[in-house]
Amino acid sequence: MSPRMSLGERLRGTGALALAALPLAMVAANRSSPAVIGLAALLFLAATLIEDRRAAWTTLAAPLRTGAGLTALAFLGWCLVSIAWSPFPALSWRTTGEFGPTLLAAYLLARLAPGRMPPGTAMAAAWMLSLAGLVLVADLATDLALRKALGTRVAYFIYNRPALTILLVAGPFVALLLRRGHRLTAGLIGVVSAVAILRSVSGAAALGLLAGTGMALAAWGLPRRAGLGLAGVALALAVALSPVEGDLLHRLMPEAAHERLVQSSSRARVAIARSFGAAVAADPWRGAGYGTAGRFAWTPAADGIAPEWHRMLAVGHPHNSFLQVWAELGVIGAGLMAALLFLTLRAIAAMPRFQAVTALGLLGAAAAVAFVEHGAWQAWWVAGLGGAVTWLREGWLQEGGAETG
Repeated sequence: MSPRMSLGERLRGTGALALAALPLAMVAANRSSPAVIGLAALLFLAATLIEDRRAAWTTLAAPLRTGAGLTALAFLGWCLVSIAWSPFPALSWRTTGEFGPTLLAAYLLARLAPGRMPPGTAMAAAWMLSLAGLVLVADLATDLALRKALGTRVAYFIYNRPALTILLVAGPFVALLLRRGHRLTAGLIGVVSAVAILRSVSGAAALGLLAGTGMALAAWGLPRRAGLGLAGVALALAVALSPVEGDLLHRLMPEAAHERLVQSSSRARVAIARSFGAAVAADPWRGAGYGTAGRFAWTPAADGIAPEWHRMLAVGHPHNSFLQVWAELGVIGAGLMAALLFLTLRAIAAMPRFQAVTALGLLGAAAAVAFVEHGAWQAWWVAGLGGAVTWLREGWLQEGGAETG
C-alpha cells in the first residue's frame, strides 16, 4: 500500500484482501470463514464511518425499507420471539450468538465493500481462489499428505466446507471477471473450482454445482419470465414439500438407488427427514423454538411421534434447512421464509440479464445445498453466502459506489 493512502483507503485495502482470502482461509481452517468475513466487514465499516458517516447509514438502512428487507426483519424477529417457548433457551441463545453476528457481518460487507475495493483486488482474489482449489485437489489426490505433514486432523470430509465455500464464491466471481474482460482468468477459475468441487467427497457440493449451473443455463437460454418461473417453482416445492420429503423418498426411492448412494448414507437421511417431518406434523403451527434442532428429540414437539423416530431426531439437525425452519419456527416461520425467497426473485427480475443469470445460478446452488446438507443457522455457511453476494454486487458497481445495474 502506498504511504500516501488515507486511513480509510488502507482499511478498505486490508478488508478487500481479507475477503479475497476467504476460500484459501477455509482450506487452511474449515471453520475460519466467520472470522474472515467479520474482520473484512469491520474494516470496511471503519473506513466508511471515518469518511462519511451519513453515507454509511444511508447505504446500510436503504435495503431494510424494502419489502424484502422488512420481511427479512420479520423473519429474524419471529426467530427471537420463538425463543420464548424454546425448552432449551440457553441452546437457542447460543445458536443466536453464532448466527447473528455472522449474518450482520455478511450484511455489512455486502453493502459496504462493493464498488469500494482497491484496483487489483479482483486479480488477487482470482489467484487466491485458484490456489485454494489447487491445494484442495492436490491434498486429496495425495491421500492428505499435506495435512499429515502439518500434523492436523486427517479426514477427507475436512475439505467439504471449503468445497462448499468455493461453490458459492466461484460463480459470482467468474461473472465479475467476465464482465471486466478477463475471460482467460475467468475460465481458469471456473475449471479449477469445478474440479475442486467434484474431487471433494461432498455430494452436496456436487449437487450444488449441478443445480447452480443448470439454473444459470436455463435462465440464460429461456425467456426471462420462464427462467424466473422455473426458479420460483423449484423454491416453492422446496418449502412446501420439506415436511413430507422423508415420506415421499421412502415410498418412491428404489433400493437400487440407496445402494448407489451408500456413501451418502441415503437410508439414514430418509429416516431423519421422516422423523423431523413427523415432528412438524405433530406441532405445525409455532414449532419447537429457534435453535432447538440440536436437542430436538427432547422437545415437546417430539412427544407426539412414534418412539422409533426419536433416535433420528437426536442427530443435531435434519440436513435440510427448509425442514429445519418448519420444525423450529412452524408455519409462520416457513411462510416468512417463502415470502422472502419470492421477494428475492422479484428483486432479481429487475436486474440486467447477465446479473440476473448470475444471481439465479447462486440461488440455485445455495438452495440445492440447503435442501440436502447442513443446519440452517451455521455461521460458516452464512459467511460464505456473504462473500458470494459481495462479489455479485462488486460486478455491478463501479469504484466509488456508483450503481451500474
